[in-house]
Amino acid sequence: MSEQPSQGAPQASSEGGGRPQGGGGGGGRYQSRDGDGRPKRRFRGRGRRKVCRFCADKTLTLDYKWAELLEDFVSERGRIVPSRTTGTCAKHQRRLKLAIKQARNVALLPYSRS
Repeated sequence: MSEQPSQGAPQASSEGGGRPQGGGGGGGRYQSRDGDGRPKRRFRGRGRRKVCRFCADKTLTLDYKWAELLEDFVSERGRIVPSRTTGTCAKHQRRLKLAIKQARNVALLPYSRS
């Protein structure tokens, strides 16, 4: 006689590479799994990746004389806003820093805002 597994016994499946299915265990960062059994990443509050304004629009030039543009990259206290906030790439952030410092030196931008 051939034995058939009972309904309550778990059966091994060839899908998923032998990984357990479902969201159990682990907790924290990887909670749900997608179709292939790998954990799905959840990013908390990061949203969309910012794009460098100067890389996207090639007509924009970084010049110390363009104070209206440089004011967007200076905080209300007069500090240079970091690239993680503005989305500016490293190359343009370095050029932006020099342009802001030159504009401050020629008195086109204030060193601090009161």
